[in-house]
Amino acid sequence: MDRVSAEELPEYAERVLEVAELIPAGRVMTYGDVAEWLAQEEEREALSGKGGGGRRVGGPRQVGRVMALYGGAVPWWRVVRADGQLLPGHELRALDHYREEGTPLRAATRHAEGHLPRLDMRRARWDGGDGSGGGGGSGGGASVMAHR
Repeated sequence: MDRVSAEELPEYAERVLEVAELIPAGRVMTYGDVAEWLAQEEEREALSGKGGGGRRVGGPRQVGRVMALYGGAVPWWRVVRADGQLLPGHELRALDHYREEGTPLRAATRHAEGHLPRLDMRRARWDGGDGSGGGGGSGGGASVMAHR
């Protein structure tokens, strides 16, 4: 994927990629976690008077779209589906990264497509904190994060 200069990158996309770069090695955030992080950041900025009020905020689908278009410049394998399934079409590349970083995985069941493991979301999910401690949340929308 070609790198896109900051001038060409939409503001929302730039913000999504900045969050992806914050995720520590061996940890992941879901598309929804990233969207929630950005919404909370927007809210904090609006309350503090630092602006923010007019910025575009998106949901998990918008985060996924940004990652599909621009994610090659950041650790894309750390922004994942809430069910822990590896990114279709990129499973083996992602798996290499997960193993290299020590990201917690669940063994594949015999019924799993391609017999590939899934991410152990309970242990791998990052809540935006200092990087210590596991499991940032529940099911599909973690309580994300007191950050900054």
